[in-house]
Amino acid sequence: MFDMTALELSAAIKAKRISVTETVNVCFDRIEKTDGQINAFLALPKEKALARAKEVQARIDEGETLSPLAGVPIGVKDNILTAGIETTCASKMLKGYVPVFNATVVERLEKAGMIVIGKLNMDEFAMGGSNETSVFGPVRNPWDLSRTPGGSSGGSAAAVASGMVPLSLGSDTGGSIRQPCAFCGITGIKPTYGAVSRYGLIDCASSLDHIGPMARNIDDCAALLSVISGADGMDGTCVIERPFEFGEGRRSESLAKAGLPNARIGLPRNCLAEDTEEDVRLAVLAAAKEFEAAGAIVEEFEMPLTDYIVPAYLAISCAEASSNLAQYNGLKYGYRSEKRETLSDVYKFSRGEGFGTEVKRRIMLGSLVLSAEYYDAYYKKATQVRILVKNAYDNLFERFDMILSPVTSTAAHKLGETVDDPMKAYMGNKHTAAINLAGLPAIALPCGFDRLGLPIGFQLVGNSFSEPRLVAAARVYQSHTGHHSQQAFK
Repeated sequence: MFDMTALELSAAIKAKRISVTETVNVCFDRIEKTDGQINAFLALPKEKALARAKEVQARIDEGETLSPLAGVPIGVKDNILTAGIETTCASKMLKGYVPVFNATVVERLEKAGMIVIGKLNMDEFAMGGSNETSVFGPVRNPWDLSRTPGGSSGGSAAAVASGMVPLSLGSDTGGSIRQPCAFCGITGIKPTYGAVSRYGLIDCASSLDHIGPMARNIDDCAALLSVISGADGMDGTCVIERPFEFGEGRRSESLAKAGLPNARIGLPRNCLAEDTEEDVRLAVLAAAKEFEAAGAIVEEFEMPLTDYIVPAYLAISCAEASSNLAQYNGLKYGYRSEKRETLSDVYKFSRGEGFGTEVKRRIMLGSLVLSAEYYDAYYKKATQVRILVKNAYDNLFERFDMILSPVTSTAAHKLGETVDDPMKAYMGNKHTAAINLAGLPAIALPCGFDRLGLPIGFQLVGNSFSEPRLVAAARVYQSHTGHHSQQAFK
């Protein structure tokens, strides 16, 4: 099973070569042996998952037509609501919170016949880039246990990279799917804003948040995105009319023959500047060469507005986070401090004790930029930069079909390196945050390893709702290379 893709696993289940219950038990066995080193899972409702496996097996045995991923176990990031399963956002503030309804994406997983087997560790309230702000402790990178898996979806990436689950769901606010994929050597998709419902996602920054799939290869990711995408009346920002259809992944030899004739790919030269590690730069350039060999036309250009991306992203994301987290005040639900005598004490001590350092930092930054004194100077200017960023991408996509760039400037760093240096952590989003500001789709793909054997990733960025074109390009790339088939844990 560990060597099978999610699509192959579902096909084996439907062919009666393995049962759904056996599949789920294998995953739990793997988790029991492995997760003590990784710390990827926060909740493992085994009885619920096994009961669900029997239900799905019965549907398959009765001949019901289910999705190409029916019977496949999946892990879900702990900021996505799951009915009857504790959902904490890796925060003391929500310890013990058990939702009474599923997020839309979870409803769609269940309708497709998939099995949610656990909730995955993350940075607290999705705020962080190394998965070290979790109240339950850091997640460790399966390629090197002394290093970060990236964040905030570090648990989602590490669980797939270590073979504990074949698929996972993460969320991406400024790079939180793509950066962990790059650090852990797996594949992930940040879809277009409005393509996947956010109903049931506990918000970090509402206008920047995206739910997306993570897997070892692009075909599994595409199949999962087909399951979770589509219109949803519960989310007014979900504007797509129907789910994506990508078709079945063609065989490698067919893809190699078809190639990408005359596809125009932009390569931003200033994203490969001096602060990008040499191993990363060479791996990304090698990926560009692979596309050229497949028939694409790769052209360098100067990416505009790069100095303004992280400041604008921080101002907007912190402002929205500050507003979204105002509801956690010790009254309705969530953590309530015992040190309370007045209403002011309830607010002060509950929020002070319930939130971690990084969350408090972003709440304070957000409150500052939204204040009457600083609104025009910071938040308003950030929203103006956001419009300029979107316009810049619109102009670029008149020249290019897609853009190829690094996901990060370095491979995975050591745990603890950015804990006391928040600006260093924030700058880790410099290649990814602009895509969230513009609401565009992006696919993260592994493209090699550095001299220490750590994975390196790049991203393909497309215009709004161009996921089918990006998936086609990713399929061509992975048919020519084997980086995605490398395994962290044997």
